[in-house]
Amino acid sequence: MNAKTQSSTASDIHYPLGESLPEIGATIEVAPGVRWLRMRLPFALDHINLWMLRDQIDGVNGWTIVDCGIANDETRAAWEAIFATQLDGMPVLRVIVTHMHPDHVGLSQWLCEKWKVPLWISMTDYLTAQWLSCKEGGAAIGARAGGGGSADHFQRHGLTTPEDLEKIRARSNYYSNMVPGVPRQYRRILDGELIEIGGRTWEVIMGYGHAPEHASLFCKELNVLISGDMLLPRISTNVSVYDADPDADPLGLYLQSLDRYLPLPDDALVLPSHGKPFTGMKPRIAQLKAHHDERLAEALGACKKPAHAREIVPVLFKRELDIHQLTFAMGEAIAHLNYLLRQGKLRRQLCEDGVLRFSVV
Repeated sequence: MNAKTQSSTASDIHYPLGESLPEIGATIEVAPGVRWLRMRLPFALDHINLWMLRDQIDGVNGWTIVDCGIANDETRAAWEAIFATQLDGMPVLRVIVTHMHPDHVGLSQWLCEKWKVPLWISMTDYLTAQWLSCKEGGAAIGARAGGGGSADHFQRHGLTTPEDLEKIRARSNYYSNMVPGVPRQYRRILDGELIEIGGRTWEVIMGYGHAPEHASLFCKELNVLISGDMLLPRISTNVSVYDADPDADPLGLYLQSLDRYLPLPDDALVLPSHGKPFTGMKPRIAQLKAHHDERLAEALGACKKPAHAREIVPVLFKRELDIHQLTFAMGEAIAHLNYLLRQGKLRRQLCEDGVLRFSVV
């Protein structure tokens, strides 16, 4: 991270498709054999982009689906509309999931069972999704918070309002409601693996910090990157610390992962999970690094006197937050504090009230 990252502006990002958006149940071809579709989400972030790639496996022509949407009736109905009108009479041959978050893996079990096809995903994210989708276990936000978990984690970082803690504990089935299960078997994908899809080669680029082991896919022939959540054109990717790994440094991992995209052509068409397809990958990476530089400086400044993560949230997020947004904001505030702690710029102390506070070294 350096001062040069500050020079990038929104004008460096271009949207080749303009304002075009696929209607629910329809697709737009964004590159030869690559179709864009969207599904609604019941959050402030109200959509997810999904992708279909023309494919052939064992001599059978069909489609590979990339990411699934959450498990609910509306998303299933949208997929049924796609199947009825957008497959050109060909079957789905496999499902690839970039990572384990509900909007990406939620309907994987239904899709794989419907088409009797395998799920392709990283091992870490498969096992994490399997763990969290179990209503009797799990540890991240939205998992079994009623037994402690997220609520205790956030309380240790200064979120002590009883009403907020009660709401977080009430979200015990948040993940499993949107991901009721994952396929019993899967096909592991690895960093650097070359996957042939429809006669074209797609390279797996693993990224870290946003999810345990997030897979992006780059096709040199098409000059297309399916970036998942690692590169988004208008919003910054959430990077959070969860109760299962409270001393983690996901922000450090995320910033390192961004550098893995720099060797790719800057005119590559980036297909993000949220927002519109764009070009200008390197300027966008510079923007994201500059954004986190600014947030880290703000967090460091706020710790001139000992402060906990709940006090850092309004420093990093200047708007009103509902409980869903607050859980992500808490996770991200802790991520920034843990990063500065790892960098030796902050010290941490467990105070008499049981709250962790951070102060400048």
